[in-house]
Amino acid sequence: MSEENIPEEPTVVDEAAPAAESAVEPQQPADVDPVEEFRKQLSSLPGEWYVLHTYSGYERRVAADIMARAENFELEDYVFDAVAPMETVIEIKNGNKKKEVSRVRIPGYVFVRMDLDDPETSEQVWRTIKDTPAVTGFVGDRYDPVPLTFEEAVSQLGPTPEEVASKRAAAATAAPEEGAATQVAADGQVYEVAFSVGESVIVTDGPFESLPATISEIHPETQKLQVLISLFGRDTPAELAFNQVAKI
Repeated sequence: MSEENIPEEPTVVDEAAPAAESAVEPQQPADVDPVEEFRKQLSSLPGEWYVLHTYSGYERRVAADIMARAENFELEDYVFDAVAPMETVIEIKNGNKKKEVSRVRIPGYVFVRMDLDDPETSEQVWRTIKDTPAVTGFVGDRYDPVPLTFEEAVSQLGPTPEEVASKRAAAATAAPEEGAATQVAADGQVYEVAFSVGESVIVTDGPFESLPATISEIHPETQKLQVLISLFGRDTPAELAFNQVAKI
């Protein structure tokens, strides 16, 4: 089999690597909702988003080839972007060894932002994209592609719930909102933290991931929380790092 026909393997990334790719990668302050920020950026972009079927394992290669073909055929004014949304997941190896893996979020699909409204160029644009190697066709009407609605584009291309929770947890730890910090005394010092005793949070990492919890103790000197997690009708105590929870 030639090198061109070898499907892409999941990419192992270092634990300190950036979050998974998306069509727009917003960098927002702590008090900005990542999804709303994504909406604003998406609404300012030209063109509409269309969805292509591709061979599974070729998504990123297809996205790159589409942009190269747009340049070669001088269609940059009509084809603006092509993406295979990515996500970072934690894989368990050998029973307990965790590894971060970057993978395609929606296998077998590529999203293209382009302008098909010009009757003089729309057919050339459509055929250039459709004839990209490893593309099997547009989703929907193969001869008259229908773009995603704005809400569909936000849902498919925007931050996942896991990414939103992770960003909020990181923001809460690194930069608490002004006026929202709680003062906690420990080891003869007074700390300001983004959490308060009795506050409800969502666990974002570890064996209790996605479960709600209530903060019972705060230990700023170690960046740890004591929380109560309701399991089978009983409150189960657990110790979590600040970055393992997100505010609700």
